[in-house]
Amino acid sequence: MEPDRDQPKPPEGSAELDELRARVAVLEARAPARHRPRARSFLALLLVLVAAVLTPLGIVSTWAKNQIGDTDNYVAMMAPLASDPDVQAAVADRVTGAVMQHLDVKVLLADVSPADRPVLDKALSKLNGPLTTGISNFVHGTVEKFVSSDAFATVWTDLNRTAQSATLKALSGSGGGAVKLTGDTVTIDLAPVIDRVKQRLVDRGLGVAAKIPEIHTDFTVLTSDSVGKAKRWFRALQIIGFWLPLVTLVLAAGGVLLAVRRRRALVTTALAVAAGAAVLGLALWVGRGFYLDSLPSGVSQPAAGSVFDALVGRMRAMVRLVITLGIVVALAAWLTGEGRAAGRVMAMWSGGIGAVRDAAGFTGGPVGRWVHRARRPLNWTVVVVAAVVLVVWDRPTGLVTVWIALCALFTLAVVEFLDDDSSPHLVAPG
Repeated sequence: MEPDRDQPKPPEGSAELDELRARVAVLEARAPARHRPRARSFLALLLVLVAAVLTPLGIVSTWAKNQIGDTDNYVAMMAPLASDPDVQAAVADRVTGAVMQHLDVKVLLADVSPADRPVLDKALSKLNGPLTTGISNFVHGTVEKFVSSDAFATVWTDLNRTAQSATLKALSGSGGGAVKLTGDTVTIDLAPVIDRVKQRLVDRGLGVAAKIPEIHTDFTVLTSDSVGKAKRWFRALQIIGFWLPLVTLVLAAGGVLLAVRRRRALVTTALAVAAGAAVLGLALWVGRGFYLDSLPSGVSQPAAGSVFDALVGRMRAMVRLVITLGIVVALAAWLTGEGRAAGRVMAMWSGGIGAVRDAAGFTGGPVGRWVHRARRPLNWTVVVVAAVVLVVWDRPTGLVTVWIALCALFTLAVVEFLDDDSSPHLVAPG
Protein backbone atom coordinates (compact mmCIF):
# COMPACT_ATOMS: atom_id res chain seq x y z
CA MET A 1 0.00 0.00 0.00
CA GLU A 2 1.38 3.31 -0.94
CA PRO A 3 1.76 6.01 1.67
CA ASP A 4 -0.70 8.84 1.67
CA ARG A 5 1.00 11.59 -0.22
CA ASP A 6 -1.58 14.13 1.05
CA GLN A 7 -0.62 13.58 4.81
CA PRO A 8 1.20 16.71 6.12
CA LYS A 9 4.85 16.35 6.95
CA PRO A 10 6.11 17.45 10.38
CA PRO A 11 7.60 20.92 10.26
CA GLU A 12 11.33 21.28 10.16
CA GLY A 13 12.99 21.53 13.59
CA SER A 14 10.16 19.78 15.43
CA ALA A 15 12.63 17.24 16.81
CA GLU A 16 14.79 19.98 18.23
CA LEU A 17 11.69 21.67 19.66
CA ASP A 18 10.57 18.48 21.34
CA GLU A 19 14.03 17.99 22.80
CA LEU A 20 14.03 21.55 24.12
CA ARG A 21 10.64 21.03 25.73
CA ALA A 22 11.87 17.85 27.35
CA ARG A 23 14.86 19.69 28.84
CA VAL A 24 12.60 22.47 30.14
CA ALA A 25 10.39 19.84 31.78
CA VAL A 26 13.43 18.29 33.46
CA LEU A 27 14.56 21.69 34.73
CA GLU A 28 11.11 22.50 36.03
CA ALA A 29 11.11 19.19 37.88
CA ARG A 30 14.33 20.24 39.55
CA ALA A 31 13.08 23.75 40.38
CA PRO A 32 12.84 23.14 44.18
CA ALA A 33 16.58 22.57 44.25
CA ARG A 34 17.11 26.23 43.42
CA HIS A 35 15.83 27.15 46.86
CA ARG A 36 18.56 25.18 48.56
CA PRO A 37 21.35 27.72 47.88
CA ARG A 38 19.08 30.47 49.17
CA ALA A 39 18.33 28.60 52.39
CA ARG A 40 22.00 27.72 52.74
CA SER A 41 23.07 31.32 52.22
CA PHE A 42 20.46 32.56 54.69
CA LEU A 43 21.63 30.12 57.36
CA ALA A 44 25.27 31.09 56.74
CA LEU A 45 24.39 34.77 57.07
CA LEU A 46 22.49 34.06 60.28
CA LEU A 47 25.49 32.28 61.80
CA VAL A 48 27.76 35.17 60.85
CA LEU A 49 25.41 37.74 62.41
CA VAL A 50 25.14 35.73 65.64
CA ALA A 51 28.94 35.47 65.80
CA ALA A 52 29.24 39.24 65.35
CA VAL A 53 26.68 39.89 68.10
CA LEU A 54 28.42 37.46 70.48
CA THR A 55 31.86 38.97 69.88
CA PRO A 56 31.52 41.85 72.39
CA LEU A 57 30.07 39.54 75.04
CA GLY A 58 32.87 37.05 74.41
CA ILE A 59 35.48 39.76 74.98
CA VAL A 60 33.78 40.86 78.21
CA SER A 61 33.49 37.28 79.50
CA THR A 62 37.15 36.57 78.73
CA TRP A 63 38.13 39.76 80.55
CA ALA A 64 35.98 38.84 83.57
CA LYS A 65 37.48 35.37 83.81
CA ASN A 66 41.14 36.02 83.04
CA GLN A 67 41.69 39.56 84.34
CA ILE A 68 39.21 40.17 87.14
CA GLY A 69 38.93 36.55 88.26
CA ASP A 70 42.67 35.84 88.33
CA THR A 71 44.63 37.25 91.28
CA ASP A 72 48.00 37.58 89.55
CA ASN A 73 46.50 39.23 86.49
CA TYR A 74 44.45 41.56 88.65
CA VAL A 75 47.46 42.62 90.74
CA ALA A 76 49.50 43.21 87.58
CA MET A 77 46.64 45.29 86.23
CA MET A 78 46.30 47.43 89.36
CA ALA A 79 50.01 47.73 90.25
CA PRO A 80 50.79 50.64 87.85
CA LEU A 81 48.22 52.79 89.69
CA ALA A 82 50.67 53.10 92.59
CA SER A 83 52.80 55.42 90.43
CA ASP A 84 49.89 57.27 88.84
CA PRO A 85 50.02 60.97 89.93
CA ASP A 86 46.23 61.30 90.10
CA VAL A 87 45.85 58.21 92.28
CA GLN A 88 48.73 59.34 94.50
CA ALA A 89 47.12 62.75 94.97
CA ALA A 90 43.73 61.22 95.79
CA VAL A 91 45.26 58.80 98.31
CA ALA A 92 47.30 61.61 99.89
CA ASP A 93 44.20 63.77 100.32
CA ARG A 94 42.18 60.88 101.71
CA VAL A 95 44.85 59.78 104.20
CA THR A 96 45.57 63.35 105.30
CA GLY A 97 41.90 63.99 105.98
CA ALA A 98 41.57 60.76 107.94
CA VAL A 99 44.65 61.51 110.07
CA MET A 100 43.62 65.09 110.78
CA GLN A 101 40.16 63.94 111.92
CA HIS A 102 41.84 61.93 114.69
CA LEU A 103 44.56 64.42 115.52
CA ASP A 104 43.43 66.78 118.30
CA VAL A 105 46.28 69.26 118.11
CA LYS A 106 45.73 70.99 121.47
CA VAL A 107 45.33 67.79 123.48
CA LEU A 108 48.16 66.00 121.75
CA LEU A 109 50.58 68.92 122.09
CA ALA A 110 49.80 69.15 125.77
CA ASP A 111 51.03 65.60 126.21
CA VAL A 112 54.32 66.19 124.45
CA SER A 113 57.25 65.46 126.74
CA PRO A 114 59.87 68.16 127.31
CA ALA A 115 62.43 66.02 125.53
CA ASP A 116 60.35 65.95 122.33
CA ARG A 117 59.36 69.64 122.48
CA PRO A 118 62.55 71.04 120.78
CA VAL A 119 62.26 68.63 117.88
CA LEU A 120 58.57 69.40 117.43
CA ASP A 121 59.09 73.19 117.72
CA LYS A 122 61.81 73.01 115.09
CA ALA A 123 59.51 71.09 112.72
CA LEU A 124 56.56 73.42 113.32
CA SER A 125 58.65 76.56 112.99
CA LYS A 126 58.92 75.92 109.26
CA LEU A 127 55.17 75.98 108.86
CA ASN A 128 53.21 79.11 107.97
CA GLY A 129 49.66 80.04 109.00
CA PRO A 130 47.58 78.76 111.93
CA LEU A 131 48.87 75.79 113.86
CA THR A 132 46.19 73.40 112.65
CA THR A 133 46.78 74.41 109.03
CA GLY A 134 50.50 74.08 109.48
CA ILE A 135 50.23 70.59 110.93
CA SER A 136 47.81 69.62 108.17
CA ASN A 137 50.33 70.75 105.59
CA PHE A 138 53.04 68.90 107.47
CA VAL A 139 50.99 65.69 107.46
CA HIS A 140 50.05 66.12 103.81
CA GLY A 141 53.67 66.63 102.81
CA THR A 142 54.66 63.48 104.70
CA VAL A 143 51.91 61.51 103.01
CA GLU A 144 52.89 62.81 99.57
CA LYS A 145 56.47 61.70 100.09
CA PHE A 146 55.30 58.27 101.17
CA VAL A 147 52.87 57.68 98.29
CA SER A 148 55.59 58.62 95.80
CA SER A 149 58.04 56.13 97.29
CA ASP A 150 58.68 52.47 96.47
CA ALA A 151 57.31 51.60 99.90
CA PHE A 152 53.83 52.73 98.86
CA ALA A 153 54.05 50.67 95.67
CA THR A 154 54.83 47.63 97.82
CA VAL A 155 51.96 48.34 100.19
CA TRP A 156 49.59 48.93 97.27
CA THR A 157 50.56 45.67 95.58
CA ASP A 158 50.40 43.69 98.83
CA LEU A 159 47.02 45.23 99.59
CA ASN A 160 45.55 44.09 96.28
CA ARG A 161 47.21 40.69 96.46
CA THR A 162 46.08 40.05 100.05
CA ALA A 163 42.58 40.97 99.04
CA GLN A 164 43.03 38.57 96.06
CA SER A 165 40.92 40.68 93.79
CA ALA A 166 39.04 43.82 94.72
CA THR A 167 36.38 43.64 92.08
CA LEU A 168 36.17 39.83 92.31
CA LYS A 169 35.38 39.99 96.01
CA ALA A 170 32.95 42.82 95.50
CA LEU A 171 31.07 41.23 92.64
CA SER A 172 31.01 37.75 94.14
CA GLY A 173 29.85 39.12 97.51
CA SER A 174 32.39 37.00 99.39
CA GLY A 175 35.28 37.84 101.64
CA GLY A 176 35.78 41.20 103.24
CA GLY A 177 38.84 42.61 104.91
CA ALA A 178 40.55 45.30 102.88
CA VAL A 179 38.13 45.20 99.98
CA LYS A 180 34.36 45.34 100.20
CA LEU A 181 31.23 46.33 98.36
CA THR A 182 29.06 48.94 100.06
CA GLY A 183 25.87 49.53 98.12
CA ASP A 184 27.11 50.24 94.61
CA THR A 185 30.66 51.26 95.57
CA VAL A 186 33.83 49.13 95.58
CA THR A 187 36.32 50.46 98.15
CA ILE A 188 39.77 49.61 99.50
CA ASP A 189 40.61 50.16 103.15
CA LEU A 190 43.72 52.36 103.41
CA ALA A 191 44.49 51.36 107.02
CA PRO A 192 47.89 49.83 106.09
CA VAL A 193 48.87 53.07 104.35
CA ILE A 194 47.83 55.16 107.36
CA ASP A 195 49.91 52.95 109.68
CA ARG A 196 53.01 53.56 107.59
CA VAL A 197 52.27 57.30 107.45
CA LYS A 198 51.90 57.49 111.25
CA GLN A 199 55.34 55.92 111.64
CA ARG A 200 56.82 58.42 109.20
CA LEU A 201 55.24 61.30 111.11
CA VAL A 202 56.84 60.01 114.29
CA ASP A 203 60.20 59.69 112.55
CA ARG A 204 59.91 63.31 111.35
CA GLY A 205 59.42 64.63 114.88
CA LEU A 206 55.64 64.47 115.35
CA GLY A 207 55.83 61.90 118.11
CA VAL A 208 52.22 62.55 119.11
CA ALA A 209 51.17 60.78 115.90
CA ALA A 210 51.97 57.50 117.65
CA LYS A 211 48.91 58.06 119.86
CA ILE A 212 46.54 58.21 116.90
CA PRO A 213 44.24 55.18 117.10
CA GLU A 214 43.85 52.68 114.30
CA ILE A 215 42.08 54.39 111.41
CA HIS A 216 40.07 52.72 108.69
CA THR A 217 39.25 54.86 105.67
CA ASP A 218 38.12 53.86 102.22
CA PHE A 219 39.55 54.63 98.80
CA THR A 220 36.93 54.28 96.08
CA VAL A 221 37.91 51.87 93.33
CA LEU A 222 34.60 51.84 91.49
CA THR A 223 31.20 53.38 92.07
CA SER A 224 28.21 53.04 89.81
CA ASP A 225 24.54 52.10 89.88
CA SER A 226 25.44 49.20 87.58
CA VAL A 227 27.74 47.52 90.12
CA GLY A 228 24.82 45.80 91.79
CA LYS A 229 23.54 44.56 88.44
CA ALA A 230 27.01 43.38 87.43
CA LYS A 231 27.19 41.42 90.67
CA ARG A 232 24.31 39.24 89.45
CA TRP A 233 25.89 38.62 86.05
CA PHE A 234 29.54 38.34 87.03
CA ARG A 235 29.41 34.68 87.98
CA ALA A 236 27.74 33.82 84.69
CA LEU A 237 30.43 35.73 82.80
CA GLN A 238 33.12 33.78 84.63
CA ILE A 239 31.49 30.47 83.76
CA ILE A 240 31.14 31.25 80.06
CA GLY A 241 34.48 33.07 79.89
CA PHE A 242 36.13 30.13 78.09
CA TRP A 243 33.19 28.70 76.17
CA LEU A 244 31.64 31.83 74.70
CA PRO A 245 34.65 32.87 72.56
CA LEU A 246 34.93 29.26 71.40
CA VAL A 247 31.24 29.16 70.45
CA THR A 248 31.64 32.48 68.62
CA LEU A 249 34.58 31.10 66.65
CA VAL A 250 32.67 27.91 65.77
CA LEU A 251 29.65 29.91 64.59
CA ALA A 252 31.84 32.16 62.44
CA ALA A 253 33.63 29.16 60.91
CA GLY A 254 30.30 27.43 60.34
CA GLY A 255 28.96 30.46 58.52
CA VAL A 256 31.97 30.53 56.21
CA LEU A 257 31.91 26.79 55.48
CA LEU A 258 28.18 26.80 54.86
CA ALA A 259 28.25 29.74 52.46
CA VAL A 260 28.11 29.18 48.71
CA ARG A 261 30.88 31.73 48.09
CA ARG A 262 33.23 30.99 50.92
CA ARG A 263 35.88 33.58 50.16
CA ARG A 264 33.33 36.37 50.11
CA ALA A 265 31.79 34.92 53.27
CA LEU A 266 35.20 34.93 54.97
CA VAL A 267 35.63 38.62 54.16
CA THR A 268 32.14 39.39 55.44
CA THR A 269 32.61 37.34 58.62
CA ALA A 270 35.97 38.91 59.46
CA LEU A 271 34.61 42.42 58.99
CA ALA A 272 31.43 41.62 60.96
CA VAL A 273 33.42 40.29 63.92
CA ALA A 274 35.70 43.33 63.77
CA ALA A 275 32.62 45.57 63.73
CA GLY A 276 31.23 43.79 66.81
CA ALA A 277 34.49 44.44 68.66
CA ALA A 278 34.46 48.06 67.50
CA VAL A 279 30.99 48.51 68.99
CA LEU A 280 32.34 47.37 72.37
CA GLY A 281 35.29 49.76 72.07
CA LEU A 282 32.92 52.62 71.32
CA ALA A 283 30.75 51.63 74.30
CA LEU A 284 33.80 51.73 76.59
CA TRP A 285 34.77 55.17 75.30
CA VAL A 286 31.27 56.59 75.74
CA GLY A 287 30.73 54.77 79.04
CA ARG A 288 33.87 56.29 80.54
CA GLY A 289 32.50 59.78 80.10
CA PHE A 290 29.11 58.89 81.55
CA TYR A 291 30.80 57.11 84.47
CA LEU A 292 32.99 60.06 85.41
CA ASP A 293 30.08 62.49 85.12
CA SER A 294 27.99 60.38 87.51
CA LEU A 295 30.62 60.27 90.29
CA PRO A 296 29.81 61.84 93.67
CA SER A 297 31.45 65.16 94.43
CA GLY A 298 33.79 63.61 97.00
CA VAL A 299 35.44 61.25 94.50
CA SER A 300 38.47 62.47 92.54
CA GLN A 301 37.58 62.32 88.85
CA PRO A 302 41.20 62.13 87.61
CA ALA A 303 41.93 59.23 89.98
CA ALA A 304 38.66 57.52 89.07
CA GLY A 305 39.54 57.88 85.40
CA SER A 306 42.93 56.26 86.00
CA VAL A 307 41.33 53.37 87.87
CA PHE A 308 38.72 52.93 85.12
CA ASP A 309 41.43 52.88 82.45
CA ALA A 310 43.40 50.29 84.41
CA LEU A 311 40.36 48.06 84.91
CA VAL A 312 39.31 48.06 81.25
CA GLY A 313 42.80 48.37 79.78
CA ARG A 314 43.06 44.68 78.94
CA MET A 315 39.57 44.71 77.48
CA ARG A 316 40.53 47.58 75.20
CA ALA A 317 43.61 45.61 74.13
CA MET A 318 41.41 42.64 73.23
CA VAL A 319 39.11 44.95 71.26
CA ARG A 320 42.07 46.29 69.27
CA LEU A 321 43.31 42.73 68.77
CA VAL A 322 40.01 41.45 67.37
CA ILE A 323 39.60 44.47 65.11
CA THR A 324 43.13 44.08 63.77
CA LEU A 325 42.75 40.34 63.16
CA GLY A 326 39.41 40.88 61.45
CA ILE A 327 40.82 43.48 59.08
CA VAL A 328 43.92 41.39 58.34
CA VAL A 329 41.93 38.22 57.59
CA ALA A 330 39.43 40.14 55.46
CA LEU A 331 42.21 41.85 53.53
CA ALA A 332 44.10 38.58 52.99
CA ALA A 333 40.96 36.81 51.79
CA TRP A 334 40.11 39.68 49.45
CA LEU A 335 43.60 39.93 47.95
CA THR A 336 43.76 36.19 47.25
CA GLY A 337 40.40 36.25 45.49
CA GLU A 338 39.57 36.61 41.81
CA GLY A 339 38.10 40.11 41.92
CA ARG A 340 39.26 42.64 39.37
CA ALA A 341 40.39 45.23 41.94
CA ALA A 342 42.20 42.61 44.03
CA GLY A 343 43.83 41.27 40.86
CA ARG A 344 45.15 44.72 39.99
CA VAL A 345 46.57 45.21 43.48
CA MET A 346 48.27 41.81 43.44
CA ALA A 347 49.56 42.43 39.91
CA MET A 348 51.11 45.71 41.00
CA TRP A 349 52.61 44.02 44.07
CA SER A 350 54.02 41.09 42.12
CA GLY A 351 55.08 43.20 39.18
CA GLY A 352 56.84 45.79 41.33
CA ILE A 353 58.84 43.26 43.34
CA GLY A 354 59.49 41.21 40.20
CA ALA A 355 60.86 44.28 38.45
CA VAL A 356 63.21 44.91 41.36
CA ARG A 357 64.36 41.29 41.20
CA ASP A 358 64.92 41.46 37.43
CA ALA A 359 66.80 44.75 37.78
CA ALA A 360 69.05 43.19 40.39
CA GLY A 361 69.66 40.19 38.16
CA PHE A 362 68.57 37.78 40.89
CA THR A 363 67.63 34.24 39.85
CA GLY A 364 65.98 32.03 42.39
CA GLY A 365 66.96 28.75 40.81
CA PRO A 366 65.45 25.65 42.45
CA VAL A 367 64.52 27.66 45.54
CA GLY A 368 62.66 30.20 43.44
CA ARG A 369 60.74 27.49 41.61
CA TRP A 370 59.83 25.81 44.91
CA VAL A 371 58.67 29.13 46.37
CA HIS A 372 56.61 29.70 43.26
CA ARG A 373 54.82 26.40 43.72
CA ALA A 374 54.27 26.93 47.46
CA ARG A 375 53.65 30.67 47.38
CA ARG A 376 50.02 30.58 48.53
CA PRO A 377 50.67 28.27 51.56
CA LEU A 378 53.71 30.36 52.47
CA ASN A 379 51.74 33.61 52.33
CA TRP A 380 48.95 32.20 54.47
CA THR A 381 51.56 30.86 56.92
CA VAL A 382 52.98 34.36 57.32
CA VAL A 383 49.50 35.76 57.99
CA VAL A 384 48.69 33.02 60.52
CA VAL A 385 52.01 33.38 62.34
CA ALA A 386 51.55 37.16 62.57
CA ALA A 387 48.03 36.65 63.93
CA VAL A 388 49.27 34.13 66.52
CA VAL A 389 52.04 36.47 67.66
CA LEU A 390 49.51 39.25 68.06
CA VAL A 391 47.18 36.97 70.04
CA VAL A 392 49.81 35.62 72.44
CA TRP A 393 51.44 39.02 73.01
CA ASP A 394 50.80 39.93 76.64
CA ARG A 395 49.74 43.55 76.13
CA PRO A 396 49.70 44.45 72.43
CA THR A 397 49.84 48.21 72.12
CA GLY A 398 49.19 50.10 68.92
CA LEU A 399 52.93 50.34 68.26
CA VAL A 400 53.35 46.58 68.76
CA THR A 401 50.53 45.93 66.30
CA VAL A 402 52.14 48.20 63.71
CA TRP A 403 55.51 46.48 64.07
CA ILE A 404 53.96 43.02 63.72
CA ALA A 405 52.14 44.18 60.58
CA LEU A 406 55.36 45.65 59.13
CA CYS A 407 57.31 42.46 59.85
CA ALA A 408 54.58 40.38 58.20
CA LEU A 409 54.55 42.69 55.16
CA PHE A 410 58.33 42.48 54.87
CA THR A 411 58.20 38.67 55.05
CA LEU A 412 55.53 38.57 52.34
CA ALA A 413 57.77 40.79 50.20
CA VAL A 414 60.68 38.37 50.72
CA VAL A 415 58.48 35.45 49.64
CA GLU A 416 57.43 37.38 46.54
CA PHE A 417 61.05 38.30 45.80
CA LEU A 418 62.15 34.66 45.98
CA ASP A 419 59.22 33.58 43.81
CA ASP A 420 60.99 33.07 40.46
CA ASP A 421 59.38 30.90 37.77
CA SER A 422 61.86 32.18 35.17
CA SER A 423 59.25 34.44 33.57
CA PRO A 424 59.55 38.26 33.33
CA HIS A 425 57.54 40.36 35.81
CA LEU A 426 56.06 43.56 34.47
CA VAL A 427 54.01 46.10 36.32
CA ALA A 428 50.37 45.74 35.31
CA PRO A 429 48.85 48.75 33.53
CA GLY A 430 46.40 50.82 35.54
